Amino acid sequence: MASSLEDPTLERHFKQHRDTVTSVDFHPNMKQLVSGSMDSSVMIWHFKPHMRAYRFVGHKDAVLSVKFSPSGHLIASSSRDKTVRLWVPSVKGESTVFKAHTATVRSVDFSSDGQSLLTSSDDKTVKVWTVHRQKFQYSLNAHMNWVRCARFSPDGRMIVSASDDKTIKIWDRTSKDCVHTFYDPGGYVNSVEFHPSGTCIAAGGTDSTVKVWDIRMNKLLQHYQAHTNAVNAVSFHPSGNYLVSASNDTTLKILDLMEGRLFYTLHGHQGPATCVTFSRNGEYFASGSSDEQVMVWKTNFDKVDYEEVLRSHRKRAASPPTTALMHTHDPPSRTPPKTGAPEVRAGAEPRNLAVGEPEVVEVGPAMFSIPQRKSRLDEVTGQTSKTDGLGGVSASQVPLTTPLERRDIPPQLSMTLEHIVGQLDVLTQTVSILEQRLTMTENKLRECLDNQQKITLQIRPNE
Repeated sequence: MASSLEDPTLERHFKQHRDTVTSVDFHPNMKQLVSGSMDSSVMIWHFKPHMRAYRFVGHKDAVLSVKFSPSGHLIASSSRDKTVRLWVPSVKGESTVFKAHTATVRSVDFSSDGQSLLTSSDDKTVKVWTVHRQKFQYSLNAHMNWVRCARFSPDGRMIVSASDDKTIKIWDRTSKDCVHTFYDPGGYVNSVEFHPSGTCIAAGGTDSTVKVWDIRMNKLLQHYQAHTNAVNAVSFHPSGNYLVSASNDTTLKILDLMEGRLFYTLHGHQGPATCVTFSRNGEYFASGSSDEQVMVWKTNFDKVDYEEVLRSHRKRAASPPTTALMHTHDPPSRTPPKTGAPEVRAGAEPRNLAVGEPEVVEVGPAMFSIPQRKSRLDEVTGQTSKTDGLGGVSASQVPLTTPLERRDIPPQLSMTLEHIVGQLDVLTQTVSILEQRLTMTENKLRECLDNQQKITLQIRPNE
């Protein structure tokens, strides 16, 4: 397959957050982008021009992680207020809240079937919940310090967790046992992700490195020293051939895993890059920073048809883990930064950027914590002291109430418009369900026709 090597480009940027952006995630169908922030809010951004952004308020402290469900019908968010919220991504902003842990909840993740929710916390535990009714299932308790990040494997059989005890643990969901522990004495791990094939994991941490481990042979495959400061987030391209990382050195780095080298260095943020993620199809990736901006980049550098690659990943996920293979070249154990790697700087005006900032609709109880930029940035970048418990909120951090912004629109008209938008959301979901049912019906009909043809062929020779 030929690939067109074009440089990544900045497509959109959003500036409505009031403090450090901590987490970003794409809607599975690229309709929306969700972001969480130290300003205690969850923002929904629309890619269609002139559509309003939604600010979901309800958390009483910094939001540290956000995630769309596989269907796109729910968003999970976790916070320093020790709770997890499940939101419906519509103008109504309906949400369910539950106290998930006894300390800050660092990360949330959905299983691939959308039935389970995974959380990790400063209370040193990893917990699994049912999405329906948020019923607690079980807890994984082997870590000795804060658990920064936890993720389901693509096939849902395994869980990976990274902790400030300088370990990364692989868990078997069936037995609930820790099947292997990777020790990383170099620093604390801030982010860990499964390779799309489910056979490897990547981690970024305070030692400024990105490491890739094979979880079948339990060995280090690749070690990149591309950044000059702590790595806060990593994300695999869905093809599995590339990885993007975000760092306190303000840059994003694209790593070519097939060649084992630094591919691109991206400059755009004016402060530490705190989060980054690829879209489900790999066409875009988004990043957030302490500069309070969310940036959406177009990948460009690998414009190929990923269906064969993604199909092979699905086959691996369906087969026993011992038979799965990650087709990645094994480079030298330590990969220093390549000076020849292109550097891309975001232009003053991103392409396809709508004129002006999108109007923001406040949704839910408007309770914002006063921004604490300098002190709160450490919570994201991993430079905090390792003590259990976060203590109370000082008087200067007491949440304020922000009125709903109506912008001179008559209340009756505003209510009518919100009702219409809500009905359109319901209609969209209904059409999506009907499309799924139609596809199932077509598949069953095709099976019936195939069976009928086979029966006919079997009868004719007998005649």
